[in-house]
Amino acid sequence: MSAHASHAHKRSGLWDWLTTVDHKKIGILYLIAGALFFLAGGLEALLIRLQLMYPESSFVGAQTFNELITMHGTTMIFLAVMPIIFALMNAVVPLQIGARDVAFPFVNALGFWLFFFGGVLLNTSWFMGGAPDAGWTSYVTLASNKYSGIGVDFYVLGLQIAGIGTLIGGINFLVTIINMRAPGMTFMRMPMFTWTSFVTSALILFAFPAITVGLVLLMFDRLFGGNFFNPDAGGNVIIWQHIFWIFGHPEVYILILPAFGIISEIVSTFSKKRLFGYSSMVFATVLIAFLGFMVWAHHMFTAGMGPIANTLFGIATMLIAVPTGIKIFNWLFTMWGGQIRFTTANLWAVGFIPTFVIGGMTGVMLAVPPADYQYHDSYFVVAHFHYVIVGGLVFGLFAGLFYWWPKMFGKMLNETLGKWGFWTFFIGFHLTFFPQHFLGLMGMPRRVFTYLKDQNLDLGNFISTIGVFGMTISTILFLVNVVVTAKSGKRAPADPWDARTLEWSIPSPPPEYNFAQTPLVRGLDALWVEKMAGNKGMTPAEPLGSIHMPSPSILPFVMSVGLFIAGYGFMYHVYLVSVIGLGITLFCMLLRSLKDDHGYHIEPEEIEEKGVKA
Repeated sequence: MSAHASHAHKRSGLWDWLTTVDHKKIGILYLIAGALFFLAGGLEALLIRLQLMYPESSFVGAQTFNELITMHGTTMIFLAVMPIIFALMNAVVPLQIGARDVAFPFVNALGFWLFFFGGVLLNTSWFMGGAPDAGWTSYVTLASNKYSGIGVDFYVLGLQIAGIGTLIGGINFLVTIINMRAPGMTFMRMPMFTWTSFVTSALILFAFPAITVGLVLLMFDRLFGGNFFNPDAGGNVIIWQHIFWIFGHPEVYILILPAFGIISEIVSTFSKKRLFGYSSMVFATVLIAFLGFMVWAHHMFTAGMGPIANTLFGIATMLIAVPTGIKIFNWLFTMWGGQIRFTTANLWAVGFIPTFVIGGMTGVMLAVPPADYQYHDSYFVVAHFHYVIVGGLVFGLFAGLFYWWPKMFGKMLNETLGKWGFWTFFIGFHLTFFPQHFLGLMGMPRRVFTYLKDQNLDLGNFISTIGVFGMTISTILFLVNVVVTAKSGKRAPADPWDARTLEWSIPSPPPEYNFAQTPLVRGLDALWVEKMAGNKGMTPAEPLGSIHMPSPSILPFVMSVGLFIAGYGFMYHVYLVSVIGLGITLFCMLLRSLKDDHGYHIEPEEIEEKGVKA
C-alpha cells in the first residue's frame, strides 16, 4: 500500500488541480473562480455607475446597459459570492468538525467543475451574440423570444449547469456534517460557522430544485416552442415570479447565513470570549431558514395577489427581523467586556454589524405592503438589497478571507494593506448606496439607463458613482495584498489568532489528511477547552494508524465539459453537438460506475516523516 501511496502523491502542476478531490484544493479553486467572476461583476457595476454619473449620459447605450445590469446581478449572486461561500465551506467545515475530507470527495469536485463551466457558458454570451438583457430575475414575458435575444438562452442553460453543481455541493455538506463529526462533536458543540453551513446546505437542497424547474420550463418556451409562460396560449407569467422567488428568497439566506457564521467566529475569537447565547444563535439560524421559505411573495406585493396574501406575506417578512435581531444583540454582547483586538478580519466583522442593521431596517420598511407600492422598483429597493448583500455578505466574506487565509495558504495577509482596504471599501460602500435610498424616494426607477437634468437626481447619482471608485480601490488593494503575501517567505503558525475551534489545532496549511489522529471533542470551542486544561493540542480519539484517502480523478472535469458542449448544442439547435456532449457526460458516469476505486492509504511512517520535516 505504501508504494501506491507515494505514487498518488506525485501529481503536480495543472494536472493536480484538474484531478484533485481534496476539499482544501477545491476550496482554493472555488476561491479563484469566484474572484474572477467577482472582478467581472465589479467591472459591470463600474460601467453601470459611470453611465449614471451624469444626466442624459451616453457612456453606454440602452441595450448594453440592460445587458450590464442583467449580467452584474446574475454574476454577483450566482457566480461570485456563492463560490466564495463554498470556498470557505470547503476549506473550513471538514476541519472544524474533525473530518479528513467531505463525505463524497468525487462529488465535491464534480460540483465545482459544473458550477465553473456553467458560469463560463453564461459569460461567453458577451462574445456570441449578446448577453442576457431581461434583468437578473429574467421575468417573462420580457425573457421570452419575442422581447429578448439569444442572451437569455445562455442565462437559462448556464444557470442550470451551475445550479446542479451547487445542489450536489449542498447535499455533500449536509451528509458530511451529519455523518463525519469527530467523537464528542455533538450538534450543540459545532462551531457557529459549521451550523450556518449546515442550515445553508439544507436551504440549497430545498430551494435550488425550484429554480431548476423554472429554468427548464423557460428553456422549453424559448427553445422548443412551449407555452408555459405565454398568456396568448393559456400560459401564466405570474407563475414564473412565484417559481423564481420561491428559490430567490431562500437564496438570500443561503448567501447571508454563512456570513453570520463567519462573524460569530471572528467576534468571539477577537473578543477572547465564548459566543454569547450560543444556543439562541443556533435556533435563530434555523428559524431564519424556516421563515425564509414563507416570505417569497413579498417581492410580488404589486403583482395583484390581493390584500389577504399581501398581509400574510408582510407579517411573515417582519417576523424574520426577530431572529436576525437576536443575532445582532448576541454579537454585541459577545464584544461587551471582551478584550477586543481590531485586526483586519475583526474590522470587517464589526463594520458588518451596523451596515447590516441599516439593510435590515429598510427591509422591514419594504415589508409593509401599502408602503411597498411606493418603494417597488425604485432605487430604494436597490439600496436595501445592496446594504444586505454587500454590506452584509461581502463584508462577511472579506472578514472570513482575512481570518482563514493563513489556514488555507499558510501565509498571513498584510494587516496594513488590509486596513487600508477595509476603510476604502467601507467609506466607498456607504457613499455609493446610502444616497440611493433618497434617489428612490425621489422617484428614480431602478434599471433605467439615463435620467433628465434638474430632477434633483444629479447630486445623488454623482456621489453614488464616486463611492464605487472607493470600492474599486479596495478590491485592487486586496489583490495587491494577495500578491505581496504570496511573495513573502514568512509562514503562518498553526494558530495565529489564539482561536477557539478545531481547525487551528493543525498546521497551516493542513496536511492532505487534515488530522493524523481524529481528535476527541470535549466541549463547545473544542481547542479552547484543551487550552484551558493546559494541553498543547487536541486529545486524540484513536491511535496513529493507516489513513485511507480518495484517489484523484479527471472524470468530474470531463463530465462538466460534456454538459458545457451540450449547452451550446441546445442553444443553437445543433442537436448532434448536444448528443455528443451528453454522451461524454453519460460515458464518464458509466466509467465511474464500473470502475471500483479503492483510493490509497497513507501509512503511519509517512505521517511521522512529514511531522519531522514540518
